[in-house]
Amino acid sequence: MSHHTHLVEDIRQRGYRMTPQRDMILEAIHASGHMTADEIYQQVHVKSPAVNLATVYRTLDLLKVLHLVSAIDTGDGCVHYELAGDPPHHHLVCEACGQTLELDQDLLMPLEQELCKRYGFQMNLGHLALFGLCPECQKPK
Repeated sequence: MSHHTHLVEDIRQRGYRMTPQRDMILEAIHASGHMTADEIYQQVHVKSPAVNLATVYRTLDLLKVLHLVSAIDTGDGCVHYELAGDPPHHHLVCEACGQTLELDQDLLMPLEQELCKRYGFQMNLGHLALFGLCPECQKPK
């Protein structure tokens, strides 16, 4: 069973209708990875001109509530959406060129454990973006 098919079945099992609009939005995110709502809208609108931006946002809100989609602000002023997946990951975002790299969650586990041990604080990592400079932008010019 493909990942897309699994997501469709998950939505149905939770008692929600799988509308053509929801299917196209899921398919767009599945095919492209990180996308803004506007990018999703542009892609879906080509296939179905009846779909409007409000439908895209409503669907994204539902998919976030169902924990099927993650939203992250990578500092460019737009929220980017991607399928929530296993294993969870986060992002390293270059403040100079905007390049985004994926960061495995297991690298943050020692920090999570130390915060819990030292402060009794339990972190909810969710979907995290860490900002800095990529190796290329650190080079002297």
